[in-house]
Amino acid sequence: MFDVVWRVAVAAGFGYLLAGVPFGVIVARRLYHTDITKVGSGNTGATNIFRTLGWRAALSVALLDVAKGVVPALLARFVLADPAWNASGRDMLIIISGVAAMAGHMYSPYFRLRGGKGVATAAGAILVLMPKVFFVLFVIFVVLILTLRIVSLASMLTAVSLPLITWPLYPDRPVLFAFACVAVPLIFWSHRANIGRLLRHEEPRITMGRASDHNREESS
Repeated sequence: MFDVVWRVAVAAGFGYLLAGVPFGVIVARRLYHTDITKVGSGNTGATNIFRTLGWRAALSVALLDVAKGVVPALLARFVLADPAWNASGRDMLIIISGVAAMAGHMYSPYFRLRGGKGVATAAGAILVLMPKVFFVLFVIFVVLILTLRIVSLASMLTAVSLPLITWPLYPDRPVLFAFACVAVPLIFWSHRANIGRLLRHEEPRITMGRASDHNREESS
């Protein structure tokens, strides 16, 4: 029992602490001399970076935020998981590390419990846990962005497709389907402010350069 507890604790603790590093704040301050929390929505994720500093800065932050999910998941899979565990046990450990990473990104222990939406970090964990699902979701997200041009709406619609894609691609791993079903309301909860703006028709669309500046959008 103790063996399982310490593995879970390390996976969750490492995921939370690593993902808590506010790369959006660091990139904005170090490279652009900007306090990202005082411009746009104040969100530290890639969307606010995109709106205020442009696509190059946003791309670097997005990749770093994805890595926040990838690294803890890889640690859980290849270092912390016991080889004697079955597939469900290994999947659960990766899921725990991924959820902890999402929490760290959203509520950074280094930045007054502020952060982003956790979508990019969740995508990183999904890349390790369910690579086939990740690539399908990526295509769906890109298509939605190109057609709708609203990041928050594209993120939520992509999240809705997660369980629908997971079940046929991994029918023999029910733990993954359960995780996919739980992830959907979590993503919607993190976008609750965006939902309000969408209902009021106040959520801005992105352009080829930056998101429109007359309103706020928080999704990353």
